Amino acid sequence: MSSTSNTTTIGTIGAPSRRNTELALLVFAVIIPVFAYINVGLAKEDTVPAGVLGYALGLGLLAGVAHLVVRKWAPYADPLMLPIATLLNGLGLVFIWRLDQEPQITTPQLGGAMAPGQLMWSTLGVALFLGVLIFLKDHRVLQRYTYISMVVALVLLILPVFFPARFGARIWITIPGVGSLQPGEFAKIIIAIFFAGYLMVKRDALALASRRFMGLYLPRGRDLGPILVIWALSLMILVFETDLGTSLLFFGLFVIMLYVATERTSWIVFGLLLSAAGAVAVASFESHVKTRVHNWLNPLELLNGGVTETAQAMYSFGSGGILGSGLGQGYSRLIGGIAPKSDYILATVGEEIGLAGLMAILLLYGLLIERGIRTALAARDPFGKLLAVGLSGAFALQVFVVAGGVTGLIPLTGMTMPFLAQGGSSVIANWALVAILLRISDTARRPAPAPAPSTDAEMTQVVRP
Repeated sequence: MSSTSNTTTIGTIGAPSRRNTELALLVFAVIIPVFAYINVGLAKEDTVPAGVLGYALGLGLLAGVAHLVVRKWAPYADPLMLPIATLLNGLGLVFIWRLDQEPQITTPQLGGAMAPGQLMWSTLGVALFLGVLIFLKDHRVLQRYTYISMVVALVLLILPVFFPARFGARIWITIPGVGSLQPGEFAKIIIAIFFAGYLMVKRDALALASRRFMGLYLPRGRDLGPILVIWALSLMILVFETDLGTSLLFFGLFVIMLYVATERTSWIVFGLLLSAAGAVAVASFESHVKTRVHNWLNPLELLNGGVTETAQAMYSFGSGGILGSGLGQGYSRLIGGIAPKSDYILATVGEEIGLAGLMAILLLYGLLIERGIRTALAARDPFGKLLAVGLSGAFALQVFVVAGGVTGLIPLTGMTMPFLAQGGSSVIANWALVAILLRISDTARRPAPAPAPSTDAEMTQVVRP
């Protein structure tokens, strides 16, 4: 046998695609929400709900199509992100449908049942997910649009100012025939693209330090400009739109990416000091923010003859205990209004599947964030590293801000829990976010082609009998 008949070229052995692993996990990601759907029906009506077959087929079809597109256009992408997103989205649909069964929550003023609409928005989100993977062949193309993305992001953040406030904040725009959208959800992705492109070019200048003070390297005065501008913009959003959540997300995202790009702890310290100073200043004169801070500090205070929504959420967590009261057997209707399906949906989770179930949900979020950070570490180009960190950081900040507000750790911000809470803009934007992370992951994990040896001497070094 010749020496060339039993050979392997360097570079052809790379990371396995793991698509079969993804498919197996997707099966469980569909089965678990389906059983949860049946469980709710048995608890509420003592019978299997009539729509369970349609729900199972619909969720299974969305997951199956998404898997086939990933297998075709991103074969080396991370195998866990799609199943986790599918599971969270499916459980979110179940909890929203469960809350639709409460007449105190489903009212004409609040738009009636929201599960059908959320299913439609989820379908659009998966469609955008497919479009990103099919048409975005290389994430580095996004670097060309660094400054264009800045302009687009600012337009999206400014647009809600020209529309009426809802629930005390100007964070929605109304499109005839479509309904209300929240531009800030899409702006977080576009802002991450701008920050990644900007910091990749400017990180060396921003990493320079003028002097050392109390163990920290202080940045030069002229390099403080970017963080001061972002701080001012976040304050403007907070003042004119009374949107605490987007303001925290916007500024926090920049500080995280700035720290990753420069490896200077001083930027984190300056960011925390500026964010604290800005929040205190705005909360001292802006009534909506002041009310949220007051309710956070005094959750058990009686309001209009009853307790606040924050207190009801605390009661929900307390009554759920370790294992919960059971799906469909809680009292989330007492929280009032539309809040159980958006801001306070975690309270329903904590009450009905208990602390154990809530920790499982938070672990799913943590695992999705960890896979995003792992993608950043594996990325081969600086722009991909910063973009993956930015997208993962934005997702992590949103989870922290919402979970922290519902559990009473920080004031409530009004943002939606990704994939879980009711909100069309949120679910569409987060599916796009996962798609970009998968594209970066596919590029990072894809085996590099082996160079062909040109001489017999080189062949003997590469080939082994």
